Amino acid sequence: MNPILISANIQSSKILAELSVANSHIEFSKRVMRLMKVDPLLRFLQIFLILFLPAYQCQSQEIVARAYSNAPIGTNFITAGLNQGRSGSYLLNTQVLSFTRVIDIAGQSGGLTVVVPYAELTGSGRYKGQSINAAADGLSDPLIKASVNLFGAPALSKSDFKNYQQDLIVGASVAATIPWGQYNNDQLINVGANRSLIQTALGASQASGPWRFELAGMATVFTRNNSYMQTNSLAQSPIYSGSSHAIYYLSNASWLSIGGTYFTGGELYVNGAQVSGTQENWRLGGTFSYPINSENSIRFTVAKGVYSRSNTSYNTFGVSWQYFWGGS
Repeated sequence: MNPILISANIQSSKILAELSVANSHIEFSKRVMRLMKVDPLLRFLQIFLILFLPAYQCQSQEIVARAYSNAPIGTNFITAGLNQGRSGSYLLNTQVLSFTRVIDIAGQSGGLTVVVPYAELTGSGRYKGQSINAAADGLSDPLIKASVNLFGAPALSKSDFKNYQQDLIVGASVAATIPWGQYNNDQLINVGANRSLIQTALGASQASGPWRFELAGMATVFTRNNSYMQTNSLAQSPIYSGSSHAIYYLSNASWLSIGGTYFTGGELYVNGAQVSGTQENWRLGGTFSYPINSENSIRFTVAKGVYSRSNTSYNTFGVSWQYFWGGS
């Protein structure tokens, strides 16, 4: 399947026709801004660009528990997951494969992670009485992440880790996407972004008996896409987000978490002109992780938008399998 197919050929759609008659970058920006305000399909593009891709690439707006924890040095994790995001009639499915290795960083534990996602988008809408069907699939932008625990998670061998008891952990991370995903600058939507995002995070996890309480703050910045709809420029303001989680460990090493996240920012600019307003969203979600055996576990996640300032809320569901081995 081609990276994006809308009504068989997006170049012939009425939406693109309205944009293509613009005889300058300034006029193109004005037309995008006007269509964003009045057309639900163009508002979906706002959701896709601002929310779906950043969330699935960098999890900047997703509700991810146990981001700050400890593990023996040399432990390796491979995770394969299926995630689904829905907004209205539009559905984004992603298949994600990730690898993480726990390393020693100045006496504290840290990690290096590589994530490779594959995305599939389907949906339908109407534009001025015309039915618009969207379908896309392809490699999305890979992600690399480096994390380090600054306090409370010493670098331990597998044998020493058996005596470790968590108290307070403080950690930080930086993640970035690589714009290798499928992208066609003649298309209105793509599963690759043709730009990078860089996210920094700082957070803490406090243990209290079987409970873990986490709090984190993130900032995500975006590079510019200078090939948006051929030769136009697409820019996005930073997204600032915060999340909190309450995690409860059961006697069989399974755990359950509930949490929430808030994010704001992410205004879109085309050729320097602002075409969308500030995003402000609240999301709630939960995770259940169950150990199959000493090396495998399965995890279920669900999240729901509970408030959206600009009607750009979306819901997600995911299931993943994790296998780990090693440890010195």
